[in-house]
Amino acid sequence: MSPRPTGRRPEFVARDTYRRRRTIDAAGLLPILGALLFLVPLLWIGAQVGEPGGAPRTSHVMLYLFAVWAILVVLSALVSRGLGAGSDAQATEDGEHADMDASEDAGGGAGGPPERRG
Repeated sequence: MSPRPTGRRPEFVARDTYRRRRTIDAAGLLPILGALLFLVPLLWIGAQVGEPGGAPRTSHVMLYLFAVWAILVVLSALVSRGLGAGSDAQATEDGEHADMDASEDAGGGAGGPPERRG
């Protein structure tokens, strides 16, 4: 029998990879969140306090939409910054491989067509 490891459980996915995937998920959900938040004023009809059956004031709706838009801009900037930092670190790790692949794709500097790979 092999000895059981003590302490923490082994990681199935590297922490950086996991966080990058969750950030990509968040980037994909931002448009859906924005669409839902932009539709909220449609639910306000007849829900104003003191005005039974009345429509909400246009100024309140416009302020709400501007606030939602501003929040979405800030969230998008934060998510894109998180994605950019991960790609920069990955680019520096894979930089040598990317440079070699690019030179091979360009014909390897020999002036001939690139070699075919199986």
